[in-house]
Amino acid sequence: MPDIIIRPMRPQDEKDINAGLRAMGWDDRPGLYDRYMAEEKEGKRLTFVAEKDGQPVGYVTLIKSAEHGPFAGKGWPEVADFNVFKAHRRQGIGAMLMDAAEAAAAEFSDTITIGVGLYCDYGTAQRMYVKRGYIPDGSGVWYHNKPLPPYEPCVNDDDLILYFSKPTVKK
Repeated sequence: MPDIIIRPMRPQDEKDINAGLRAMGWDDRPGLYDRYMAEEKEGKRLTFVAEKDGQPVGYVTLIKSAEHGPFAGKGWPEVADFNVFKAHRRQGIGAMLMDAAEAAAAEFSDTITIGVGLYCDYGTAQRMYVKRGYIPDGSGVWYHNKPLPPYEPCVNDDDLILYFSKPTVKK
């Protein structure tokens, strides 16, 4: 896609990203993107923004060493906070963002990880990750950053997660 540019996040992106999220019915996330950029300066996270016609249309971040879930402490990077705004979906933008995150991960790790929610809004992402070669790690469902024991009550919200990983490929 020649009209899409993948680049690092910039301070001025927060306004446009929040507008894109509001258009999808989400709340603003004040200060979150400043934190992401600060973590990037600290060497903890990488940020990738998809830009079309000078405007952000999606983004993804890569935590350099997973902090939660079954991959915490292994030194493997985790794809986190991945969004393509609804008006720009099904155009290959998500694949471009994932390509950027996976290529960056391959520079310093032989494995990349991701956690995905389980309710229907995550369905497209779940399918995309499987098609890209991610496989569940086998630790089952996690809730509030802990493995969810059998028959335990939970809420099907953003904190109910299944973790996946795949080998990285150096280009």
